[in-house]
Amino acid sequence: MIVETQVVSVPTKKKAKRMNNTAAAFLHNPKAMTGLVIFLIFVLVAIFAPLIAPYDPQSTQFAPLQSPSAAHWFGTTNTGQDIFSQFIWGTQTSMIVGVGAAVVSTLVAFLVGVYGGLRGGVADSILNSLSNIFLVMPGLALLILIESYIKNTTPLLNGLIIALTGWAWGARVFRSAAMSIANRDFIVAARLSGAGSLRIMFAEILPNMTSLIASNLIYACLGAIMAEAGLAYLGFENVASNSWGTILFWAQNGGAMMGGAWWWFVPPGVAIAIVGTSLALMNYAIDQITNPRLRVQKRKKARVAGRA
Repeated sequence: MIVETQVVSVPTKKKAKRMNNTAAAFLHNPKAMTGLVIFLIFVLVAIFAPLIAPYDPQSTQFAPLQSPSAAHWFGTTNTGQDIFSQFIWGTQTSMIVGVGAAVVSTLVAFLVGVYGGLRGGVADSILNSLSNIFLVMPGLALLILIESYIKNTTPLLNGLIIALTGWAWGARVFRSAAMSIANRDFIVAARLSGAGSLRIMFAEILPNMTSLIASNLIYACLGAIMAEAGLAYLGFENVASNSWGTILFWAQNGGAMMGGAWWWFVPPGVAIAIVGTSLALMNYAIDQITNPRLRVQKRKKARVAGRA
C-alpha cells in the first residue's frame, strides 16, 4: 500500500506544480490579461444588467429613431425602445448562452473523447463513429433543421441545442490526447490501485489536458455566441427575447441599414467582435504558453533581440 501511494502521489505533485506554473505564466502574459480583462468586463455587465440598464428594454415610451444622446446612449428603435437597455440585457443573455453552451459541449466532448480513448475496443469504436457522424453534418444546417421543428425557442434552449450539436471536434481532440497518455506509468499505477474509469479521467487525465480544455472552452464559447446571434438574426428564436441577435433581427426588419440608423445595429455587432477578439487573445496566449515549439521560437527571438 505504501508503494502504491508513492507511485501515484509523485505525478500528482508534478501535475499540480505544472498547473500552477501554467496559471502564473497565463497571468503574466500581456495578450492573455488583455483578453481576460475585456471578457470579464462583459461578464460584469451581464451580472449587473438589472442595475446598469436605465430603462425597461421592452418599453416603447420614447420617441422613435432618436440618435445617440445623453438620455439614450445608443439611441432608440423605430418603436421607441431604448437600445442601450436592450444591449445591456442582451449582453447577459448572450454571455449566459456562450459560457453555458461552452461548458456543456466541453463536458460532453471530454466524456465521449476521453472515455473512448481510455477504454478502446468496442466502446471507442461506437463513440468515435458517433463523433464522426456529428463531424460530417453541416453545423448551421443542422441547427436550422432542429430550430424549424421547435417553434419560438428561447436563447437558453438555443444554447443547449448548440452545445449538444457542437461537441464532436472537441471529442476528437480529447480522444487523441487520451490515447497518447493511456499507457503512461501514472495511468497504469492508477489502474493497478483499483481506480475506476471516471476517477482516472478526472483525477489523472484531466490535469494533463488543461490547455486543451481551456482552448476548447474558449472556441466553444465564441462559437455559441455567434451561433445564437445568427439563429436569432435569421428569426429562429423568440423575437420577444433580449439578445444581441434579436437586436440585429429587429434592426434588419426595421430598415435600420437603409434608413441610416447605424446606432441600432453597430453596438451588438461590435460587441460580438470584441468578445471574439478577447477570446482569441486568451487562446493564443494559452497556445503560446503550452506549445513547446512556440516557446522555443520566443526564446530565439529574445536572443536575437538581445544581441541586436
